[in-house]
Amino acid sequence: MKLIFLLEEPSMKYLLLELLPRILPPHVDFQVIPHNGKRDLEKSIPKKLRGWNEPGDIRFVILHDQDNKDCIELKQSLLELCKVTDRPVLVRIACQELESWYFGDINALTKAYGKTKLKNLSKQKKYRIPDNIPSPKEELYKLIPDHQQIEGAKRIAPHMDIKNNTSVSFQVFVTGIQRLIEK
Repeated sequence: MKLIFLLEEPSMKYLLLELLPRILPPHVDFQVIPHNGKRDLEKSIPKKLRGWNEPGDIRFVILHDQDNKDCIELKQSLLELCKVTDRPVLVRIACQELESWYFGDINALTKAYGKTKLKNLSKQKKYRIPDNIPSPKEELYKLIPDHQQIEGAKRIAPHMDIKNNTSVSFQVFVTGIQRLIEK
């Protein structure tokens, strides 16, 4: 079995390259394909699904930021793009943005940037439900001005605890992948 991850942005690639070996069993191969934003991803989905000619049990996972859109409508529009094939496809939305997943693991942020003051964030109401932070990317830049998306993903991912992330959209992503490979 092989999972093909179609991703909205390059930072997602670096996060998943670190996390997927910890999520997937050793017999499941994977490939991550980053895109240059939403439009690029959405344009690519039907082409990749229709044109993928690799033999074997191939399954697709699409990861897209919510960006203040209606989550259900966004997921439905992405599933519409997937109707070009009968292949198994899992669509997952990072609420609001990928950076919410970082706020779901304050310990990983603290370790990645060596800033002990970040540990106290989990005590603040604003950060208790990371998927509700209106603009987590902006919030991260306020707290860590030198944060860069790709470099940040590389720094944070090794420290992330897959089982104890408080971001519900992260948890739904992980359990969705686990269910997809069990089918």
